[in-house]
Amino acid sequence: MENNLHQKSRDFAIRIINCYKFLTEQKHEQIMSKQLLRCGTSIGANTRESKNAQSRMDFLNKLNIALKEADETEYWLDLLHETKYLDDKLFQSLQSDCKEIIAILVTIIKKLKENSKEK
Repeated sequence: MENNLHQKSRDFAIRIINCYKFLTEQKHEQIMSKQLLRCGTSIGANTRESKNAQSRMDFLNKLNIALKEADETEYWLDLLHETKYLDDKLFQSLQSDCKEIIAILVTIIKKLKENSKEK
Protein backbone atom coordinates (compact mmCIF):
# COMPACT_ATOMS: atom_id res chain seq x y z
CA MET A 1 0.00 0.00 0.00
CA GLU A 2 2.86 2.37 0.75
CA ASN A 3 4.33 2.09 -2.78
CA ASN A 4 0.86 2.85 -4.10
CA LEU A 5 0.79 5.92 -1.84
CA HIS A 6 4.17 7.12 -3.07
CA GLN A 7 3.10 6.86 -6.72
CA LYS A 8 -0.33 8.40 -6.15
CA SER A 9 1.09 11.32 -4.16
CA ARG A 10 3.74 11.93 -6.83
CA ASP A 11 1.17 11.81 -9.63
CA PHE A 12 -1.05 14.13 -7.60
CA ALA A 13 1.83 16.58 -7.12
CA ILE A 14 2.30 16.72 -10.89
CA ARG A 15 -1.40 17.45 -11.35
CA ILE A 16 -1.19 20.18 -8.69
CA ILE A 17 1.81 21.76 -10.45
CA ASN A 18 -0.11 21.78 -13.72
CA CYS A 19 -3.14 23.23 -11.95
CA TYR A 20 -0.92 25.94 -10.46
CA LYS A 21 0.39 26.82 -13.92
CA PHE A 22 -3.18 27.01 -15.24
CA LEU A 23 -4.34 29.18 -12.35
CA THR A 24 -1.44 31.62 -12.59
CA GLU A 25 -1.18 31.80 -16.39
CA GLN A 26 -4.83 31.54 -17.44
CA LYS A 27 -6.78 32.79 -14.42
CA HIS A 28 -4.12 35.20 -13.11
CA GLU A 29 -4.67 33.94 -9.57
CA GLN A 30 -1.50 34.14 -7.47
CA ILE A 31 -2.28 33.79 -3.76
CA MET A 32 -4.51 30.73 -3.32
CA SER A 33 -2.77 28.90 -6.15
CA LYS A 34 0.59 29.30 -4.39
CA GLN A 35 -0.90 27.85 -1.19
CA LEU A 36 -2.32 24.94 -3.20
CA LEU A 37 1.07 24.35 -4.82
CA ARG A 38 2.87 24.28 -1.48
CA CYS A 39 0.58 21.87 0.35
CA GLY A 40 -0.33 19.77 -2.69
CA THR A 41 3.29 18.97 -3.46
CA SER A 42 4.21 18.61 0.21
CA ILE A 43 2.09 15.46 0.47
CA GLY A 44 4.41 13.59 -1.88
CA ALA A 45 7.52 15.10 -0.34
CA ASN A 46 6.54 13.86 3.11
CA THR A 47 5.51 10.39 1.96
CA ARG A 48 8.81 10.16 0.10
CA GLU A 49 10.69 11.29 3.19
CA SER A 50 8.90 8.62 5.24
CA LYS A 51 10.72 5.96 3.22
CA ASN A 52 13.91 6.91 5.04
CA ALA A 53 12.43 7.40 8.48
CA GLN A 54 14.80 6.78 11.36
CA SER A 55 12.19 5.03 13.47
CA ARG A 56 8.59 3.86 13.49
CA MET A 57 7.61 7.11 15.25
CA ASP A 58 9.48 9.18 12.65
CA PHE A 59 7.67 7.24 9.91
CA LEU A 60 4.32 7.88 11.58
CA ASN A 61 5.16 11.56 12.03
CA LYS A 62 5.97 12.01 8.33
CA LEU A 63 2.69 10.37 7.34
CA ASN A 64 0.77 12.56 9.80
CA ILE A 65 2.35 15.64 8.24
CA ALA A 66 1.37 14.36 4.78
CA LEU A 67 -2.20 13.88 6.04
CA LYS A 68 -2.32 17.45 7.36
CA GLU A 69 -1.01 18.74 4.03
CA ALA A 70 -3.63 16.70 2.16
CA ASP A 71 -6.35 18.15 4.34
CA GLU A 72 -5.06 21.66 3.66
CA THR A 73 -4.93 20.88 -0.06
CA GLU A 74 -8.58 19.92 0.05
CA TYR A 75 -9.34 23.25 1.74
CA TRP A 76 -7.64 25.28 -1.00
CA LEU A 77 -9.30 23.21 -3.71
CA ASP A 78 -12.68 23.97 -2.12
CA LEU A 79 -11.96 27.71 -1.99
CA LEU A 80 -10.69 27.80 -5.57
CA HIS A 81 -13.82 25.98 -6.70
CA GLU A 82 -16.22 28.11 -4.70
CA THR A 83 -14.63 31.28 -6.07
CA LYS A 84 -14.96 29.96 -9.64
CA TYR A 85 -11.25 29.63 -10.36
CA LEU A 86 -11.69 25.87 -10.81
CA ASP A 87 -14.56 24.50 -12.85
CA ASP A 88 -16.61 21.54 -11.60
CA LYS A 89 -14.82 18.94 -13.72
CA LEU A 90 -11.28 19.87 -12.68
CA PHE A 91 -12.28 20.38 -9.07
CA GLN A 92 -14.05 17.02 -8.80
CA SER A 93 -11.13 15.20 -10.39
CA LEU A 94 -8.53 16.79 -8.09
CA GLN A 95 -10.76 16.44 -5.05
CA SER A 96 -11.33 12.75 -5.79
CA ASP A 97 -7.57 12.13 -6.01
CA CYS A 98 -6.99 14.10 -2.82
CA LYS A 99 -9.68 12.15 -0.93
CA GLU A 100 -8.17 8.87 -2.14
CA ILE A 101 -4.74 9.88 -0.81
CA ILE A 102 -6.31 10.95 2.49
CA ALA A 103 -8.05 7.57 2.79
CA ILE A 104 -4.80 5.69 2.14
CA LEU A 105 -2.94 7.81 4.69
CA VAL A 106 -5.64 7.36 7.32
CA THR A 107 -5.60 3.58 6.79
CA ILE A 108 -1.81 3.33 7.12
CA ILE A 109 -1.72 5.62 10.16
CA LYS A 110 -4.50 3.68 11.91
CA LYS A 111 -2.73 0.36 11.28
CA LEU A 112 0.54 1.72 12.60
CA LYS A 113 -1.15 3.02 15.75
CA GLU A 114 -3.01 -0.28 16.29
CA ASN A 115 0.20 -2.25 15.83
CA SER A 116 1.97 0.01 18.34
CA LYS A 117 -0.72 -0.68 20.96
CA GLU A 118 -0.43 -4.45 20.48
CA LYS A 119 3.23 -4.47 21.42
